[in-house]
Amino acid sequence: MQIREICKQMEAWAPVAWQESYDNAGLLVGDASTEVKGVLISLDCTEEVVEEAIKKGCNLIISHHPIVFSGLKRITGANYVERTVIKAIQNNIALYASHTNLDHAPKGVSYHLASKLGISGQVMKPMRDALKALQYYVPVSHEKAVREALHAAGAGNIGEYSNCSFTQEGLGRFQPSSQANPHTGSAGSLSEVNEVKVEMIFPTHLSGQILSALKAAHPYEEVAYSIHSLDNSWQDVGSGYVGTLEKPLTPEDFITFVKKRLGLKALKHTALPSRPISKVAVCGGAGSFLIKEAVKQGCDAYITADIKYHEFFDAENQCLIIDVGHYESEVMIIDAIHDYLSKKISTFAVLLKSETNTNPVFNA
Repeated sequence: MQIREICKQMEAWAPVAWQESYDNAGLLVGDASTEVKGVLISLDCTEEVVEEAIKKGCNLIISHHPIVFSGLKRITGANYVERTVIKAIQNNIALYASHTNLDHAPKGVSYHLASKLGISGQVMKPMRDALKALQYYVPVSHEKAVREALHAAGAGNIGEYSNCSFTQEGLGRFQPSSQANPHTGSAGSLSEVNEVKVEMIFPTHLSGQILSALKAAHPYEEVAYSIHSLDNSWQDVGSGYVGTLEKPLTPEDFITFVKKRLGLKALKHTALPSRPISKVAVCGGAGSFLIKEAVKQGCDAYITADIKYHEFFDAENQCLIIDVGHYESEVMIIDAIHDYLSKKISTFAVLLKSETNTNPVFNA
């Protein structure tokens, strides 16, 4: 099995196109055609993690955080990023990261944080512009073949429903030029053909393969189609997760509950409210950008990490804000990636979870 096949499985879950503009997800170091000997999964990629991969015979590291975040102008070993990359290259170890794209993915980071806390619900802020609408015209004789080819390429899925489309029959007209090679009719003559207009939606990140499938299956030399961006949100894709606890808790009990479930010695939070905690939002990693959204959605509490001093004020005492730490809010994604790949690549023998604690923050 080649590295590209592992990457393909990861991107079926979390397409790189879903990453934020500032991010650097995907294969960062290594040749995609290299045969995989073993995969090590970690939250971060550090020198220690690369050393662990060497000892365990793994030549691919999948991490949540990319070791190369901004451009490297030189690689001389001057800092831990350069040293990690050098060590990986010297030992033929490929580095792959699935970061904000995995934050946004269905059952991504925030979902697994919520699951750790027994919270059931939905994506907090669905992603916009993640869907497009395709409209094309095809002769009646080829309507089914083209439609099925597009479904196979990933078009026509709406939530738990697949193979979704709309069709409308009509009369298509066209006049091929003398240089054309028409499937129907003849050059220079006006033709009329019984055609079907077909409409279906597809994820934006599949645009290339959808168009390739359309043109490959369509009988016409020139395919008449249009693609429109949709404002529809994709309910399973987006930032954060919001839902309800299995049962309401007093604020004091809720703090104890969070610490126990996440294995925390300490956490930071705003003043405890007087009402019980029932509706809770979470966001793995740095999630202060969703504080106002948590308030807007009437959450009793919001759990995330990396909140700055003044950002704690943004809740205006309407929602309990809890900062559990960046590492602590995301470390459970290691298990999630391992479980996912174990099911997708069942014949793959060496698939390991890193035992290196990469948390740079310690509580005294």
